[in-house]
This record gives sequence, C-alpha cells and structure tokens, in this order.
Amino acid sequence: MISLEQVTFRYPGGPEVLRGLDFRIRQGDRVGIVGPNGSGKTTLLHLIVGLLRPTSGRVVLFGRERTTEADFRDARRRMGFVFQDADDQLFCPTVAEDVAFGPLNLGKPADEVREIVRSTLGMLGIEHLEHRVTYQLSGGEKRIVALATVLAMNPDVLILDEPTTGLDEATTDRVVEILDRHVPSYLVVSHDWSFLERTVSRVTRLEEGRLVPGFLGSVPRSAAR
Repeated sequence: MISLEQVTFRYPGGPEVLRGLDFRIRQGDRVGIVGPNGSGKTTLLHLIVGLLRPTSGRVVLFGRERTTEADFRDARRRMGFVFQDADDQLFCPTVAEDVAFGPLNLGKPADEVREIVRSTLGMLGIEHLEHRVTYQLSGGEKRIVALATVLAMNPDVLILDEPTTGLDEATTDRVVEILDRHVPSYLVVSHDWSFLERTVSRVTRLEEGRLVPGFLGSVPRSAAR
C-alpha cells in the first residue's frame, strides 16, 4: 500500500533529513518506527501523506507514484493520519461536526454521515461526547476524538504520530483496544516501547535519516523493560 523508494529529503538551507530511504507497508502490516528526536520520523510520515515532497526518490501509494497535490489528495481518501497534537486535527465547533467532516468531504449524503458519526462514536465508546465543544475536552478525550475523525473515513491504512503522548494509562489502553479491534493495517511512530509491544508486529529504527539494518523484525520484548 505504501512504498518509498530511495527517498531523500532536506529542508531549505538545511542538511539531509532522509537519505536514500526505502520503506514499504503491505496490507495487514502493523509497523512501528522508533528513533531519537530529530531523526526524521515525523518528516517521513509527512512525506507519505503528501504534506511534504521528497527532494529525490519516489513515493508510491496504492500502486501509483504520487507527485502532485491531486495525486496525494486521491490517496488520502484511503489513508488516515492522526497528528501528534490533536489540536492540529480538531477545528469544528463540536465533536459530531469534527467526526462528520471527513465523510462529508468524501461526498457522502447527510443521512449516511449521521449514521457514520453515530456508529463511530459508539465503536469508540464516546457517544457522550457527541455534542461537546471540542476545545473544552481533556487531552485524552481530544486524542480519542481525533482518532474517531480518521476512523469515520474507513481508511485502508492508518498512520499515527506519537499517539500516546500525554495519555493516562486508561486512555492508552483504549487506544490499544481500538487499534487491535478496528484497524487491520497501520504505521505508528512512538517512543513508548510498552505501547509498541502491545500493538505492532515489527519495528524499524530511523537514525540519521536511514533505516538501521537489522532492526526489522518482532518487537524485542526486553526493550520495554
């Protein structure tokens, strides 16, 4: 579903952030990415969803190389991106409006969107938040609502940037359960080894713009201790 081929990237006037990177996600993959701050993890995610363009190399999504905004807009219909900061994702007055925004932009009729909102909130156990003002929610509530806005679009693959940052144990457990039960394919960037141990089947380390050889494979159980 996702293939990066010899991708390099540098911000204007800066050094290379990614250096000849190859990376793939297939249907059913549940992949974690780890690495030190500044290693390029969020940049990698932004390249996948088209918020940035590579300096060189190819971004291939669902079998097609994507180069223009129109290309990526088409691919985003099949990808869900959960930002590190939920406030970057929630901008409508109420929770229901935020969850409805994506399906409405996919052209779904109003009656169907209302049912999608109802079923998505019910699936996540947050029906009680439907009419709440979004900016008045707690940090954990915002995180779950941000996840709901993406799941409402029924994506083929979910991309999450530090999804447990600032969450308490109970909310983290809920995110783990949601991913396990409702999301067959995803890519997650996280520093939280305990979370990764419970959610992904393999981990890749990104360091100095490259994937570290030999770090692919099952999550090392000792790393969470």
